Amino acid sequence: METHTDRLRPLSGQVALVTGASRGIGAAIATTLAHAGARLVMTHRDSAEGANEVRRALPGDGHRIVQASADDSNALVELGESIAHNEGRLDVLVNNAAVTRVIAHDDLDRLDDDLFDQIMQTNVRGPFATIRVLRALLDADNGGVVVNISSVAARMANGSNVAYCASKAALDNMTASLARALAPKIRVYSVAPGLVDTELTRDWAPERRDLMIARTPLGRLATPQDCADAVLAAVTSLRSTTGVVIPVDGGFPLG
Repeated sequence: METHTDRLRPLSGQVALVTGASRGIGAAIATTLAHAGARLVMTHRDSAEGANEVRRALPGDGHRIVQASADDSNALVELGESIAHNEGRLDVLVNNAAVTRVIAHDDLDRLDDDLFDQIMQTNVRGPFATIRVLRALLDADNGGVVVNISSVAARMANGSNVAYCASKAALDNMTASLARALAPKIRVYSVAPGLVDTELTRDWAPERRDLMIARTPLGRLATPQDCADAVLAAVTSLRSTTGVVIPVDGGFPLG
């Protein structure tokens, strides 16, 4: 019989990995999953201080951080071995780590090969390699859930640069492919934020923010917590759904 505690902490006894969890959306996701009862493993590329700050604030015990870049497949293998040895299970994987740089879409020269490859390696190959490494853990017992953090840029082709938009479109396509390939035990989703109220957008000129808000039917930017709530819903509530993109954009594509 389900108890009140079960409803408040639906991930009690489970282990969740959130990549790129040292700030912003990743930190909000880690915090939300911890409040739901999960034990967290959080990765960072070069932000140990921020990741430790997030870890210290989490409710519950046994949370830890690991330095591992999404574009370093050897580090991801070591991460998988570490989780198998220390936690012995993995129920939730959130592929949040990503890179980008603001470059006008018509400035093709600034989007050079090295940056293009870095974006694709981190934003597309990274989530795939992480899933590949952790598949056996996610496939154990009753199965697990993968949530890839995408972007409205995948749908609108309007984001920080051309390669970033392409990488998120590829991530959504990969979500559908892997949902088919990993069923029935592993569910796979994309959560696709629109403009999110983070340090980046707070530095915009007020008139630019106001224009974006005016174009959003719900009349506000999404928050990191909105994104985290969507991840939690996918993990705990959408048990008969897989291979879909869940927008968190206030209806921005509607104009």
